[in-house]
Amino acid sequence: MTDPMTYSAAFLIGLLGGAHCIGMCGGIMGALVMAVPAEKRNDGQLFPMLLCYNIGRVSSYCIAGGILGAFGWLLADQFTYAGIVMRTLAGLMLIAMGLYLASWWSGLRHLEKFGGVLWQKIQPLIKRLTPVETPLHALMVGTLWGWLPCGLLYSALVWAAASANWQDAMNLMLFFGLGTLPAVMATGVFLDRLRSIVQSKSIRSGAAIMVILYGVWTLPLFSSLFMTHGSHQQHESHQDQHEPIMNSDQYMMYTP
Repeated sequence: MTDPMTYSAAFLIGLLGGAHCIGMCGGIMGALVMAVPAEKRNDGQLFPMLLCYNIGRVSSYCIAGGILGAFGWLLADQFTYAGIVMRTLAGLMLIAMGLYLASWWSGLRHLEKFGGVLWQKIQPLIKRLTPVETPLHALMVGTLWGWLPCGLLYSALVWAAASANWQDAMNLMLFFGLGTLPAVMATGVFLDRLRSIVQSKSIRSGAAIMVILYGVWTLPLFSSLFMTHGSHQQHESHQDQHEPIMNSDQYMMYTP
């Protein structure tokens, strides 16, 4: 699961998903900006605060990914078919993410209900840390912000859990989180330009199709068929390479 294609797909999903959800994330970022005292915003300390917010947020993604990756390993170690089930679920989630990115299906939003209870307990902690006076405060608030209910995030976490390896899962969530940075950190003209690019119907549809195809390939049924076909071709090639030029009778005819 550590192949570059996986990390590239995670980054792409984060990039397009972050821009797609800019309405929600942008509002939160605006509130966090206002949580920084005006004198600090005017003194050029806003960008370090924003950076710490997002470092904390992405760190939360990585922590959650590591936990679920370890849980996936435990399931795969205890149950024979757990790996197949998790890989199937990951493939279906990737297909769902592709449909979501292209705005062809918004069912992922239903997953956000599962995180609502946890978020209600986290919100009071964020209020206690405001106003945000220091980068450390911003880092702590960002870490809590990372647990905001998000269907796209939950789907990525299920995908990460299927790796059954906490390190691979953390790396996948890191690339997903990095993909969300441009949209969340962008402001002003750059934000408008980024939004116009990533929300282009052709770009989103093309990227969504790639994610869906990757999800189909992730499904055990299709990946096993692909591997079986590849092994069969390799076996035939191996036989051709080792097939004798002449049989034993022919060899005896030409042997002095």
